[in-house]
Amino acid sequence: MSLKIRLARAGAKKRPYYRIVVADSKSPRDGRYIEKLGTYNPLLPRDSAERVKLIEDRIKHWMSVGAQPTDRVLRFLDKAGMAKRDARSNPNKGQPGKKRVEREEAKIAAAAEKAKAAAEAAAAPPPAPEPTPEAEHPTAE
Repeated sequence: MSLKIRLARAGAKKRPYYRIVVADSKSPRDGRYIEKLGTYNPLLPRDSAERVKLIEDRIKHWMSVGAQPTDRVLRFLDKAGMAKRDARSNPNKGQPGKKRVEREEAKIAAAAEKAKAAAEAAAAPPPAPEPTPEAEHPTAE
């Protein structure tokens, strides 16, 4: 049996509230748990003391027994100074997707075509004015 320290959702629809619990890794998210170790209320401001509450001595006990915290709980524990979480790096996260790159290339190509057509039009000599029909055939009086 592998133990996890994780979040179990409670609260109403669109009003989340989480319990920090220790549970078997195979039990459902909101299902049976062994012990409640704290709470997390994401609706409160980040600087509020009530946002994350931890029972530190019980968390230390369960981690000494071998319970592994999930990434979100590990963030809370790191902020409380109870565990160390290594910063992750995803350099591709900020890169644009394939479709956006294709759209931008097409946009650049269209702008280049437009600039080329404008340059050709500017370089060509202006067309000679067409003679009017009256100038070709003078009227006889």
